[in-house]
Amino acid sequence: MGDNKIKVLVIDDSAVMRRLLTEILNDDGGIEVVGSAQDPLFALNKIRDLRPDVITLDVEMPRMDGLTFLKELMQTDPIPVVMVSSLTRMGCDTTIKALELGAVDYVSKPTLEISSGIVALGDEIIRKVKIASKAKVKRVKSFAPEDGSVEQKTLLAAQSPRLSTTTDKIIAIGASTGGTQALTEVITGLPESIPGVVIVQHMPPVFTKSFAERLNSISKLDVKEAATGDRVLRGTVLIAPGNRHMTVKRNGAMYYVELGDGPLVNYVRPSVNVLFWSVAKYAGKNAVGVILTGMGEDGARGMLEMKQNGGVTIAQDEESSVVFGMPKKAIEIGAVDRISPLDRISSIILDHV
Repeated sequence: MGDNKIKVLVIDDSAVMRRLLTEILNDDGGIEVVGSAQDPLFALNKIRDLRPDVITLDVEMPRMDGLTFLKELMQTDPIPVVMVSSLTRMGCDTTIKALELGAVDYVSKPTLEISSGIVALGDEIIRKVKIASKAKVKRVKSFAPEDGSVEQKTLLAAQSPRLSTTTDKIIAIGASTGGTQALTEVITGLPESIPGVVIVQHMPPVFTKSFAERLNSISKLDVKEAATGDRVLRGTVLIAPGNRHMTVKRNGAMYYVELGDGPLVNYVRPSVNVLFWSVAKYAGKNAVGVILTGMGEDGARGMLEMKQNGGVTIAQDEESSVVFGMPKKAIEIGAVDRISPLDRISSIILDHV
């Protein structure tokens, strides 16, 4: 085996899944599975001895669950992790928490005909492991859930500085790989008085709802998965559902969103470009655009149009990005006004609204 191959450790309580993942990954000439373990406790010694570049990690396992292990790993010895989870509601909620804790990406484990289903996902698994091997992972701050009630959010807002701004402002954010963690930090750093926020995060349908509910529980804002006709209001965040493009429209002084099933743009749906193009058209100079960590170049062209129409544009910097693809492309084409580390983006947004 070549020394330059990506070394992977597979952690899964299913012997069948460990074998299938090992076969899939070893079939790629650039990857070597150096070991496997049936649960995180068995994996600890192997991590120390084998020093894998990437870990694939099941969510639900005996003795120690994937979340507990991931949290400890990211606090003591951060290694890129690709979660392997089911598409059940519980599986989605757990995966969202895992991404927040620092997992780079996830693969949805098939619930029926597992052997043929996981083999069909082979290209996706290989691609995500390769992306993860280049990702920057570091210790991640934890976000304690809030009450989530109207009273609690109102109290928190009263403790935050009120913004002097017009109702015409709108904030549009796009992200992909690493975006769950990045968005969590940005959104939890904003006060309830913030102008309306619209978000595209590349994520499957079931996961976007879980992600919206998770953000709603830990932030001062009212966060929901968007539906056609939802108004973009102060103190609210609308997240595009998986597999649906989201555009912003305007009726007088009122912004609202529409969802659509148009063709893939930059190989994805929802597309950050689609959102940014609509914001450039209908909000112009009243828009703030933010592009966060992500693979590829979705959002760069849309951000350039936002800037050309007078909007303020912000990109996450390379050092704090898990994957620098999307911000890098936006910077290269001259679409970005300000480049910032992740922990400064919330305050920069506030500077401009």
